Formats: sequence, structure tokens, C-alpha cells
Amino acid sequence: MYTRLREGGPALLAASLGVWMMTFLGLYGFGWNDYATEVTPAYDALVGGHVWRFLTLAPGYGGSLELRAPFALLPGLWGGREVAVYQAVSIPCLIAAALLGAWLVGQLRARRHSLLARAVALGLCVANPVTLYALQDGHAEELLGAVLCVAAVLVAQRGRAGWAGLLLGLAIVNKEWALVAAGPVLLALPQRRVRCAAIAAGVSVCFYAPLMAPALLGGHGGGAVAATGSGAIFQPWQLWWFLGSHGQLVRDAFGVVKVGYRTPPGWVESIAHPLIVALALPATLLAARRGRRDPLLLLAFLLALRCALDPWDTVYYPLPFLIALLAWEALRFRRPPLLSLCASVAVWLVFVVAPERLGADAQAALFALVAVPTLVALGAAVYAPDALRWCARTRSRRGATRPIATL
Repeated sequence: MYTRLREGGPALLAASLGVWMMTFLGLYGFGWNDYATEVTPAYDALVGGHVWRFLTLAPGYGGSLELRAPFALLPGLWGGREVAVYQAVSIPCLIAAALLGAWLVGQLRARRHSLLARAVALGLCVANPVTLYALQDGHAEELLGAVLCVAAVLVAQRGRAGWAGLLLGLAIVNKEWALVAAGPVLLALPQRRVRCAAIAAGVSVCFYAPLMAPALLGGHGGGAVAATGSGAIFQPWQLWWFLGSHGQLVRDAFGVVKVGYRTPPGWVESIAHPLIVALALPATLLAARRGRRDPLLLLAFLLALRCALDPWDTVYYPLPFLIALLAWEALRFRRPPLLSLCASVAVWLVFVVAPERLGADAQAALFALVAVPTLVALGAAVYAPDALRWCARTRSRRGATRPIATL
């Protein structure tokens, strides 16, 4: 025990400092973000002891509010107010990422990876700049969902069906996009897949049933019901963008005109989210049929596909993809996770820098320029890794003979 603490202590200390830093930079307030309008009314009701009203006011991701409800009650012990509640329900998401990062560092240390590789992996997991924007936008639950999905796959690879089902179920409860992780989790399990699926389904029902109760019993539109539509949200950072039309004035939640934005065709609003979940099934079956046992990479591919096809896509949506890619790359290669680092920088450039300099159509074109090659590369790595290795060997041979030819 002492040896483990001595070896893992520096990573845990660094992860703790990362949690403190991200809390200081991203959780100082919420008056301008989604938390203020979507979450505060529900948690105010819960803190006041009105459980039924909490269920009625919960947003579309009300399951995440249920998961973090015990933390929302903690500030009442010392008289904390709304900001304290905001921090109390967000910090556990950072702690989950810190624990995953410390575990990754332990795995890399056991495999004798360099200190640089361990430091980059821990930094990207705990203090990723995309995480900071997720916190500032009031969506710490996106990080929690990412960690739960990756942890479910990692546990499944060790053959622990019960724990994998529990983690998968909690991820689905946290946010419904985690349904795309069901295939990679089941693919990672060597056996007892039915047990895993049953546990995940049971956990999901236990949390979603109370959220549905206000709509079924009281006629009120609960959060679980509100999660089904895609509303009028239509962002430039998705592959449906150029199917939209100009001509109508588009405003954001605060009434500010969004210059150059398009309005979506009705059929995109109807099919986009169900299509993302539906595509995960054939993608998983194809990977299983080809004998490709790389579930973390499959998870990263499906999460990247989710970002590309979701008309709501925004800066924190790629965060689960980045965490899954980081876990796969860190455990697969001996070098530092350069792909994950480059992907994080690309997300920052596309979602943060580009909107300050480009119009909406140009942003969409830039997103497609980054997203399409990424999806092609990930798809090739999942379904045709032999072809990629052949291309790499061919380039290597050409590079080796080029100096001779010039002589």
C-alpha cells in the first residue's frame, strides 16, 4: 500500500492541483451560461425540499441532475448559496476526470512510458482547455459522461460485466448521447454481455422513471420529455449546415441576432439525434464481424461522428471524443499522446478562434475540412488498420529510397 501511494502520489497531487485550477478558472459564476436558465430552477426547488417540483423543472439532461443531487444539498450544511451549489455539483465531474487521469498515469508508469508522455496525458485529461469552456458554459456533466463511458469500456476489457453495466447505465442517465457507448462496451466484454446490458437498462430506468412521472401523472412536461426534440438550434459546426437556408432572422437565447446563421430543414431536426444513436449499431456490428477488438478507438469514432451529425454541436460536445481518443492513444503507443493534443488544439481553433474571425458559412466549411478527414482516418483505423499500416510502410520505404535517388 505504501509503495502504491508513493508511486501514485505525485500524479494524484498534480491531478488535485488541476482540479483546483479548473475550479478557479471555470466555476466562479454562472449568470451568463446554460446552468442559470436550465439547472438553477430545479436545484433551487430541490434545496428548498420540493422534490416533485425538482423533477418537473429538470431539463432534458435531468438524469445528470439526479446523479449530482446529493452534492447540491451539501452547501446547505454551511449556509452556501447558489454559487456554492453550482460549484458543489460541478467539482465532482472534475474529480472523476482527475481519477481517470491518475489511473492513466499509473498505467503509463507501469509500462515505462516517459515522464513527458505521462504529463501530457494527465494534463489533457484534467486541464484540457475544452473542459474549461465546458465549465464556463455550465456543462460540467459533459466531462462526467466522457469519463463514465471510457471507464465502462476499460472495465469491460477486464471482463467485469457488472461494473461495466453500472458505469454504462450511469453514463446514459447522465446524458442520452452515451447510448452510442453501449456497442463499444459490449464489444469489449469477453462474455456476460446480456448481464451488462440488463444492468445498464435497469440503472437507466431507475433514474428516468422519476423524471417521467410529472408528465405521466401531473400533465407537466418533465425533463425527460423535453429531451426528445432538437428545437431550433442549428450551429455551423456540423455536417448538415449547408442544407439549411438563409432568409430568416436567427437569435440566440438572449435575443442577440446571430449574423449569417441558417435555419434547418424540418427533417434534419427530426432525424439527427435518432440517427446518431442508430448508426452506432451497424458500426459496432461491422467492427465485431471484422474481428476488430479495439473498443476504445470505436468509442472515439462514434463520439466524433456524434459531433459531426449533431445540429446542436458546440465547443464542449467534442470533449467526450477527446477523452476517449486520449485513453486509446495513451494506452496504445509509447510516445506522448500527440494526436489528442492536436485534436484539442483543433477544437479550440474551430470553436473558439474561428467564430471571432470568420462568418458562419466559413466556420462550417472549416469544421467540415477538419471533421471529414478525421472521421475517415478514425474509420480506417477501426475497420481497415491493415491498410493504414501498409500505407505507413509504403511511405517509409519511399522516404528511405529518396536520398539514394537524389544522389
